[in-house]
Amino acid sequence: MDERTTLTAKDVADLLRVAKNTVYELVKRGELNHYKVGRKMRFSRSDVERYINDSRKGHSQEERQEKGGKAGGQGFIICGQDALLDVLTGFLGRSGKPGPQALRSYVGSYRGLVALYHGEVQAATAHLWDGDSGKYNVPFVRRLLPGIPATVIHLAGRVQGFYVASGNPKGLKSWGDLKRPDLAMVNREKGAGSRVLLDEHLRLMGLRGRDIVGYQREELSHLSVAGAVGRGEADFGVGDLKAASQVDGVDFLALQNERYDMVIKSEDMDSPVVMEIMDILRRREFQAQFQFMRGYDIKGMGDVIAET
Repeated sequence: MDERTTLTAKDVADLLRVAKNTVYELVKRGELNHYKVGRKMRFSRSDVERYINDSRKGHSQEERQEKGGKAGGQGFIICGQDALLDVLTGFLGRSGKPGPQALRSYVGSYRGLVALYHGEVQAATAHLWDGDSGKYNVPFVRRLLPGIPATVIHLAGRVQGFYVASGNPKGLKSWGDLKRPDLAMVNREKGAGSRVLLDEHLRLMGLRGRDIVGYQREELSHLSVAGAVGRGEADFGVGDLKAASQVDGVDFLALQNERYDMVIKSEDMDSPVVMEIMDILRRREFQAQFQFMRGYDIKGMGDVIAET
């Protein structure tokens, strides 16, 4: 990344897909480096990238033990990148009830479930599509948490598709366009829900990712993928609807509705913090935050959809 490029707190919030207050909290906790220009806080892209990479790798074992391995410990860590989780942790912070602090780990769906399996986090969010069954998340929970009873809670419906340049000059229409040799793409990192979605469609069509120009180029957020398309660095990328509306020069081709769910070990479902989360998800006040937000379908928010 260009070291000369500076970012504001809002830029960083957009890249991480979090609230700006969360950026300030990361700075306060010493997790995100920054510098001052006068009285203004600024960030380098390399520092933001480093923070994301550190989050993907997870904390050290000592840090995880400090923050608590179970839902009743000193910290309750929620994996996921969607801004919905920032609103959720904000509501948790309002209650004033004694209990573990809600913390965030900005890792993708696959790595979040693996971290949940190892007891490194207490909740993981996922939007992982299984091409054989056509179902979201539950098949992956069964594979990645073998022998561990888990509860899958619905958060929201979202829309996945292609980011394309304004006007769709390449005329993309469907997943079948992945067979075209004249297209260059920009990808998400391995383990991200959008990457799994792409790879599953490639597998079902008998295609290999390495045969697509740009498949090996990885970005760590939907916003970064959309930005690369908007700058003309790629013909398309896979991501969700929300990011498309934040980037100039980008249109969105909707291809698939997806489920965005939270996964918690069943043994923790009766813990105070999880019971509070369930209560918040079902509150009208919380759901109203997303009712008219582009890209969210809140029908069934807070419903338990599976117990594995």
